[in-house]
Amino acid sequence: MGYLKKRIIAFRVAFEGLGLLFREAAHARIHLLAVVLVSATAIYLNVDKTEWIALILCYGAVLSLEAVNSAIEYTLDLTHPENHPLAKKAKDIAAAAVLIAAICSVIIALIIFVPKF
Repeated sequence: MGYLKKRIIAFRVAFEGLGLLFREAAHARIHLLAVVLVSATAIYLNVDKTEWIALILCYGAVLSLEAVNSAIEYTLDLTHPENHPLAKKAKDIAAAAVLIAAICSVIIALIIFVPKF
């Protein structure tokens, strides 16, 4: 299989994963809704280029961590279908990573939007 064909397949697999994330992870859909609402607000308030960059980095951080969190949960469910205290710790800490990014994103959004109101 050629290099280009492998890259095309890799992108297709990644997009399948993205679809799976938004179909199966309720929190990912909530974060996606937040991206839409924040973006609409940013358009309405005419945020500048630097502010858009900050918002887009926040979107990427939260959604990427949500994807990693989901992958960790699926992996642990596969390897430890029974309740295991270490599996719970790993899941809880992965969820905490998403929470930290989400909280920081809200703070950044407030810093950008509050002065514009």
